[in-house]
Amino acid sequence: MLEVDHLQMSFQGQEVIKDATFTLEPGDLVHITGPNGCGKSTLFKAITGIYQATGGKCTLGEKDEIGALIENPGFLEFADLKSNLSFLAKLKHEFDYNYTQTFCQRLGLDLASKQRMSKYSIGMRQKAGIIQAVMEKQNVILLDEPSRGLDADSLLAFADLVNDLAKEGRSVVIASHDQVPGINYNKHYVLEQGVLTQNEN
Repeated sequence: MLEVDHLQMSFQGQEVIKDATFTLEPGDLVHITGPNGCGKSTLFKAITGIYQATGGKCTLGEKDEIGALIENPGFLEFADLKSNLSFLAKLKHEFDYNYTQTFCQRLGLDLASKQRMSKYSIGMRQKAGIIQAVMEKQNVILLDEPSRGLDADSLLAFADLVNDLAKEGRSVVIASHDQVPGINYNKHYVLEQGVLTQNEN
């Protein structure tokens, strides 16, 4: 479980996040929407510890692990997909090829391909970013504008994937300015003028 309690984030005296509070329970599928530049990426960076929050706190359960895709994913550009995902996994865990392959197959990537990441399209890079956020069985998953560059078939596959993750009891938070059809959100929030507000509709 993740608890975000009155989180605040400022840069050089300018408040980007004024007040963000929410609780993430197992199996939650949460949508955070808001205009471009409203602070969605900043919120995720504060939750993951990339940024040090200037106020409030984030509390993660002892057995919980965060997987995140924030902004444009970065990779080893002259290595292939398997090398990249294996490198990322081995920072904390062993690389599970077969488990990772199931996500690649669902999203239409070839884990055995020798193609360099530098040759990947925006959509292919986005899929690889999504995979690295879930391939280590992370149970708190933060996805920032995950539909960027995805075609219609890939959007359907992505929606099915996140719905299945939630059914497994893994919690997914998607921050985006658009709606991906078919995702069964159970909580909706709006981030506007630095304040996160729950939308009951």
